[in-house]
Amino acid sequence: MKKSLVWQIIAAFILAIIVGLIFGERANFVQPIGDIFLRLIKFIIVPLILSTIIVGVTSAGDIKKLSRLGGKTISFYLVTSFIAITIGLTAGFVISPGTGADITVEDTAVEPTETEGVVQTLLNIIPTNPMESLTTGNVLQIIFFAIFLGIGIILVGEKAAPVQRFFDGLAEIMYKITALIMILVPFGIFGLLAPIVGEYGISVLLPLIKLIIAVLIGCVIHAGIIYSLAVKSLGKMNPVHFFKGIFPAAAVAFSTSSSSGTLPVTMKNTQESLGVSKETSSFVLPLGATINMDGTALYQGITVVFIAQYFGMELTFAQIMMVVLIGTLASIGTAGVPGAGLVMLTMVLAAINLPLEGIALIAGVDRVLDMMRTSVNIMGDATASVVVEASERKREAKAS
Repeated sequence: MKKSLVWQIIAAFILAIIVGLIFGERANFVQPIGDIFLRLIKFIIVPLILSTIIVGVTSAGDIKKLSRLGGKTISFYLVTSFIAITIGLTAGFVISPGTGADITVEDTAVEPTETEGVVQTLLNIIPTNPMESLTTGNVLQIIFFAIFLGIGIILVGEKAAPVQRFFDGLAEIMYKITALIMILVPFGIFGLLAPIVGEYGISVLLPLIKLIIAVLIGCVIHAGIIYSLAVKSLGKMNPVHFFKGIFPAAAVAFSTSSSSGTLPVTMKNTQESLGVSKETSSFVLPLGATINMDGTALYQGITVVFIAQYFGMELTFAQIMMVVLIGTLASIGTAGVPGAGLVMLTMVLAAINLPLEGIALIAGVDRVLDMMRTSVNIMGDATASVVVEASERKREAKAS
């Protein structure tokens, strides 16, 4: 990663804050710059996911290695999500953001989120029409289709070599396009962040400053301690090197509040700056952008405690355990798009019988919280890719 890009991103952050504070809501005149960048990112997501996962699967060479990669990846995501929501609950009880909060709840009816159940959710991952999945951008279904297409190529063997070469070529093309779009990262961050700063400002944030600080502290602890320990002990990498390498992707995630939208930048950073192979990153990162939401899990823990404290309700041990269980599973099912965490929060609140009106308390600053938790999400994806890569290299070294 070029040092000049880091300074350009920092400068974009500072300039966006200045413009946002000076112009207020009128700062949206720079929004088209951010929209152009966001559209460029979105337009490469589907072909990038499809081609890179197929390349990742076919590079594995055999089904056993593929299942091993999948097992390690999903296990890592589940463990870190569990730790994240535990940190969130702890931060909520220690900081007590809901105690003494001076906020008025609007008389708005909030309906609980309807869920389709575990079986139907799993069935929805299987596309009935892969082409429709590609056109609608259903990431989980695209991943499913790409994995099975890759498995089919492995099983067919030599006759499928032209198909494999096609997707190899497509993946390389998408990498190059991603590199071109990366040049615009500082401009995109400025265009996306300035209107947000202008919209919220200091006055909107002050009533919920304790909640914002609690989420910030939780995110810093999870990234600074849990990810650092994982990267150092399991990934055999210097944490400082890791955070420097993933910084541009974290900045884009902070600006866009979208794990899926940040995927192209995350893949470029992990491959070029962190030295993760295309084989590993092509499999771990697209999967993580869809099912790994550590930041969202942490957010669920803190906001549940916040809402309970605001309404003067004591959480029982059973309710806390329910939050841990549902929050861990819900974070895996949360879409990697802005605002999805707020939707999932309704399910958690309904499950433990907390007032759904509490969502109105945090809705005004949810975008700010979303920016922080999304940065944690993509750092978690990158951590997983580093850990899985180190594990695979160790296995290969023992075998040879």
